[in-house]
Amino acid sequence: MMRFSTLLKHPADWMTGADADSTVVLTSRIRLARNVTDAPFPGWARKQERIDLLNHLRQKIEQLPEMKDAFSQQLSDLTSVQKQVLVERHLISREQAARGEGSAAVVSRNQKLSVMINEEDHLRLQSIRSGLHLREAYNLIAHVDSQLEKLLPYAFDQELGYLTACPTNVGTGLRASAMLHLPGLVISDHIGQTIHAASKLGLAVRGIFGEGTESLGHLFQISNQSTLGESEDDIINRLERVIHQVRDHERHARTKLVEDDPQMVADKISRAYGLLRHAYVIDSKEALNHLSLIRLGTDMGCFPKETISICDSLLMDIEPAHLQYHVDGKLAPEERDTIRAKIVRSRLQNLPTPDIDSLNNTSPSDPTPPSE
Repeated sequence: MMRFSTLLKHPADWMTGADADSTVVLTSRIRLARNVTDAPFPGWARKQERIDLLNHLRQKIEQLPEMKDAFSQQLSDLTSVQKQVLVERHLISREQAARGEGSAAVVSRNQKLSVMINEEDHLRLQSIRSGLHLREAYNLIAHVDSQLEKLLPYAFDQELGYLTACPTNVGTGLRASAMLHLPGLVISDHIGQTIHAASKLGLAVRGIFGEGTESLGHLFQISNQSTLGESEDDIINRLERVIHQVRDHERHARTKLVEDDPQMVADKISRAYGLLRHAYVIDSKEALNHLSLIRLGTDMGCFPKETISICDSLLMDIEPAHLQYHVDGKLAPEERDTIRAKIVRSRLQNLPTPDIDSLNNTSPSDPTPPSE
């Protein structure tokens, strides 16, 4: 089994897979909620019941070919910082990080696949991909789900589908989501319309860490809200259609910003560059928002293309728990702000000054007129 330190040494495949899609759509994620028969849901189970079931489930999951040499750990054996690192990497939920004994996480070596044991449900299976690749993420998770269904007695009802602790997950038990980078819509003040349109179609738009979190770095998570009465294909197809539309609107918004006010765009990108390259103290929110503008500038041709991958790695590495893990100790907020600034300066030290002339000569990659 892989050690926690090894997991942290290697960035997840989906964190460094910048492609044409990931300029706007950073990641695609599929999650399935599953429970077994004749066992109380984790929230109702006694501690010993959770521990007994955990040992049984964990053994089955570790046997999967996809989990060869995986990271597998009971959460009660991890420090609070280690658990928060897993949250920041989107490998476990904030709710699971708060749970006590009888809960565990199993994560594949490439971090594309993770399984939460005894979170709200007995099993939460999750797959993450870079860019807009919901179908690929689903194919992996469906394959793993089929293998486990042969080994475990899933709680399933012919009318209702898969039974879950929360009624909103009953049915397919599927939650599909994508993380989008939408600075064009935010700066042009059109993000409210986008969120309203998505919610009318039965989709939720949330912040970077899901429900109850704010948007930082112009990052938004769009996901389905209902799982009952629709097939997995229907849910994914509907979400893909909306994400394509939001992506097109974002690209159009970026193009229009440059056409309408190139000086404002140049100023925002240049200020972000100057501050990140030279700041000695910077908090998480400010750093994420400025990295967002560097990412936007890269898409507009102001920086080398590989800058997007650098920004995406930094988005994770400057989070509070990652900083504390790397210095192997608790840090006061002021100390985190100093170390964060040092890491950003170091990673961006070879980044050339922004090529502002490119704003007048090019438009963001693959501009597409917005869908009606």
